[in-house]
Amino acid sequence: MANTIEYKGYIGSIEYSSEDKCFFGKLEMIDDLVTFEATTAIELEDNFHAVVEDYLETCHILGRTPQKTYKGIFNVRIEPELHKKAYQEALKAGVSLNSFVRQALAYKVSMS
Repeated sequence: MANTIEYKGYIGSIEYSSEDKCFFGKLEMIDDLVTFEATTAIELEDNFHAVVEDYLETCHILGRTPQKTYKGIFNVRIEPELHKKAYQEALKAGVSLNSFVRQALAYKVSMS
């Protein structure tokens, strides 16, 4: 189970600090740093909703588009043996490694 929370299409990460006895997190998948914290689950959800609303309002006031832009390029570090097997499968399928990985990701995401 992932430690995330969702509201209005936004995802927040959730962590716990045993030292501070509080939950904390940040709004994921945006360019800006937006954080929230709370001492109870109910307060955490309320605070998360509030920071999403504040983020959307701030973007509106500034005339900025909310959300992070994705370029479609990212590096993935994997074990050498998995790299070799993926390349072998790509060769067998007659596609590039990039195409093979793109297809595998598209398949996995569509299954969610």
